[in-house]
Amino acid sequence: MIVTPITEMLGIKYPVFQGGMAWIADGKLAAAVSNGGGLGIIAAGNAPADYVRAEIQKARSLTDRPFGVNIMLMSPYADEVAAVATEERVAVVTTGAGNPSKYMQAWKDAGIHVIPVVASTAMAKLMTRLGASALIAEGGESGGHVGELTTMVLVPQVCDATDLPVIAAGGIVDGRGVAASFMLGAVGVQMGTRFLAAEECTISDTYREKILKAGDLCTMVTGKRLGHPVRSLRTTFARNYAKAE
Repeated sequence: MIVTPITEMLGIKYPVFQGGMAWIADGKLAAAVSNGGGLGIIAAGNAPADYVRAEIQKARSLTDRPFGVNIMLMSPYADEVAAVATEERVAVVTTGAGNPSKYMQAWKDAGIHVIPVVASTAMAKLMTRLGASALIAEGGESGGHVGELTTMVLVPQVCDATDLPVIAAGGIVDGRGVAASFMLGAVGVQMGTRFLAAEECTISDTYREKILKAGDLCTMVTGKRLGHPVRSLRTTFARNYAKAE
């Protein structure tokens, strides 16, 4: 067991969050991570509310440990999914791709810990004022679609800008990354891609093998010109997409 302010707050064994990966981080994966002592998180992504509710109920059938839901605020179903999270009273809501201000009071009234992803000190300060329980400072090494700052640069600045517990995210994959995050001032980490290798993850074996074999230059970011950058493996499709951009 590793005791930090975030493990004490959430009642988890290890200060490790599993990231909300759209259409991958389902109730089965979230439950497995929570059973392992971390915080599993169901990804709402662009999914409708009924899907998210079903995944919450699936996770509850597989674990009695705390788990969360990640709500992507750009989703056309964001309002409905926010309401489902409130009704189901999940332990944690994490948010991304927007400002969760309009939902936060309802979540807090339901006893939910609200932990937004932030990519700047300005957003960190705003979420602190609005009563977030903690913050996830996520650098561009993550899915590529968060911000321009790297994890190494962002995390210490966010830690200096708030008195809330900070979880570091972006490019963290092993104990060295966890130790580095703690030295930067974080009290926990969030990892996404690392959990693609888990047996409980529903990705194809081909995808998993490509992830495991990937080296330092095997990813690229597309979508910057469109305002929605995304990191992916450097496949033929991704290269052609970048060329079309």
